[in-house]
Parts: sequence; C-alpha cells; structure tokens
Amino acid sequence: MSHSHSCCNHQLPEGYIPKHNTQACEAYDHFLISSETLSLDRACALVRDDSAGAISTFEGTTRNTFNGKRVLRLEYEAYEPMARKEWLNIVQEARSKYHLLGTAMHHRIGEVPVGQTSVIIIASSAHRADAINAVHFLIDSLKARLPIWKKEILDDGSGAWKENEAIDLTVHRPVSH
Repeated sequence: MSHSHSCCNHQLPEGYIPKHNTQACEAYDHFLISSETLSLDRACALVRDDSAGAISTFEGTTRNTFNGKRVLRLEYEAYEPMARKEWLNIVQEARSKYHLLGTAMHHRIGEVPVGQTSVIIIASSAHRADAINAVHFLIDSLKARLPIWKKEILDDGSGAWKENEAIDLTVHRPVSH
C-alpha cells in the first residue's frame, strides 16, 4: 500500500518513503494511547508499505499469573503528553541505530483483562534485522522511560503499582549493512 505523506512541513510525492528516514515524524511514527481494545492488524497497516521487506511486531498481553499468584487484570495509567514527547525521542534514537521506514506504538490504558493486548510495538524496514532489532529496542525503551504505569490486580484482592524497569539500553547496537 502506498500513501501520500506530509512530514515536518515537507510534502512528499505519492508513494514515496525515504529508505532511511532519520527524523522521528508523526507521519511515519504512529503513537496511540487508548482505553479501547487494540488491533495488531490496524497498527500494522499504519507502517505497511511496498518498500518494506520486513514488518516486525511485539504484542504484550495480560498473563494470568505473576509470582505464583493469579492475576485478574492489569490497570494502566499514563501521562499522555509526556509519553508522546518521550516516544518521539525514543523513535529518534531507534532511527539513528536502524534503517526504519515506519514505527507504531499503541498502548492501552484502564483495565486490561487476562488474555487481552496491552501494548503493540511495530517497526517496518527494508530488511528484517533492522525491524527485529528496532522492536526489541523500542519495547525496552518504552518499559524503561515512558510515563505509563501498571497495576496488577490479583485474585486475593491485592494489587501493586509497578515501577518502570531498570533496563540497560546500551546493549542495543546498530545493524550493519
């Protein structure tokens, strides 16, 4: 699928996507925080393009146990303006490491029952190594840096808010072509 893009106040010809766009831009880098059910198919469609040889995805779901206890659901809260700004910074870093065509990050807020999707991360690129490595970098960066908080609600009535994870992001290296 080809589509016309306008990015950073530049009009691009119909169907044109730069082979290595190094600037994060909302025309290519899609961000969504929603209380609605997330769709992997809809998110993939945002980064799909004829020049992409690879689309890599990560879909995080609510599991039914944590540390041997039964989980009923997760509850998420986010500070969306800050999350959007920081996500574009993260994407900028990803674009400096990997040759990316498009990215998408969709995150659910509110209650997310067991088995449902809480986060989707997608990267498209000409080559699979860039897309796969970028998705790994993007999800690690999201968990370490975005102001999105998770509370696990357990079947015993208890619940605890989780802090952002301490993740060593220096392990993510650029892909050489």
